[in-house]
Amino acid sequence: MTAQNYARALSRVLVHEGGYSNHPEDPGGATMKGVTQRVYDAYRDRRGLKRQSVRMIDESELQEIYRRQFWNVVKGDKLPAGFDYIVMDGAVHSGPSQSVKWLQRALGTVKVDGVIGEATLAAVEEHPDHDQLIAATLSRRLAFLKALKTWKTFKGGWSSRVEQVQDIGQAWATGSVGPQPVFFLGGNVKATIDQAKPLPAKGPADATAGAGGGSVGLAAVLDQVREQLDPLAAGSEIIGHVVAALVITGAVLTIGGIGYRFFAARRAKKRADALDLPDGVTA
Repeated sequence: MTAQNYARALSRVLVHEGGYSNHPEDPGGATMKGVTQRVYDAYRDRRGLKRQSVRMIDESELQEIYRRQFWNVVKGDKLPAGFDYIVMDGAVHSGPSQSVKWLQRALGTVKVDGVIGEATLAAVEEHPDHDQLIAATLSRRLAFLKALKTWKTFKGGWSSRVEQVQDIGQAWATGSVGPQPVFFLGGNVKATIDQAKPLPAKGPADATAGAGGGSVGLAAVLDQVREQLDPLAAGSEIIGHVVAALVITGAVLTIGGIGYRFFAARRAKKRADALDLPDGVTA
């Protein structure tokens, strides 16, 4: 369908990726024009070539890596105009599987498996509003980026890149040219699932409220102390006040623990959704 778009899609991705980079917080490590040293090593290993710095990658190698490992994997030749570019750009930035998942989640009608198949291609073709679908796909991408530990460091470059990718993708989808791409500092740092923030744990809430596995939480301990002091409360005003304080403290801890557990569960669910984790994954 859009085989002729490969060259112009690649030219824009390369602008976003820039030249050589090796930021200490980049999970991709040493990278040249979007190709990491690890990918380049594997490429040369498969061809029986001696390894060398990714800085030395030549044009033919670059073209083959991009076409084989990104464009072909996301079925760029079969995706409609605009989608070919936005999915390829996401594939280079965060991996092909992750980029495809953003599109599948935005569709909401196909299996989210990170693989472009006939069902996904048909769903994209049949979608009544490609402009809206591109926006929804890149909204998923931005949510994913915000769920990474490195978001605070690279949010400026990442958010600017996503915004421009959307502008270009939507323009292509309507037959227009769109703006010329611009390199954004930090926008080329790889954004991969291994950099995800840990999901909020329910442990602190369980310890406070006494929930889970028959364990005795702090509130339960206070309740036991109160029961021991209760018989003495009638004969001592001070003990009576202590008992009352224990009752109130235990209640506050229990309610607070339950509230935090609910809050943590909601945050964990939202983050798992942003990271496209399957149902039931909680950590």
